[in-house]
Amino acid sequence: MAGITIHDTNARRNQDQVLDVREDFEVAEGMLPGALHIPMGQLMSRLDELDKTRPVIVVCRSGNRSARVAEALTTAGYTADTMDGGMLDWQHEGFPTTR
Repeated sequence: MAGITIHDTNARRNQDQVLDVREDFEVAEGMLPGALHIPMGQLMSRLDELDKTRPVIVVCRSGNRSARVAEALTTAGYTADTMDGGMLDWQHEGFPTTR
């Protein structure tokens, strides 16, 4: 599991899977366009929604939860990175979001 920058995420988000692990109330503030929303607590029961053949970029509010999830995904056989700085940095930089 590696940490990648918001700029790397922006460059990769159309070919990799973006997984947002925040809670519903956090996602209501906006998420990366095209991201799949699975709250962290539901991930293990919803792993079948991820394609094991494509890299996963895990996103949360600040990068803490996403680092733990990326590590768990890597252990489960996925190629997973965490977006350092999370949605706080993404939105601060002015990158696009959807609601």
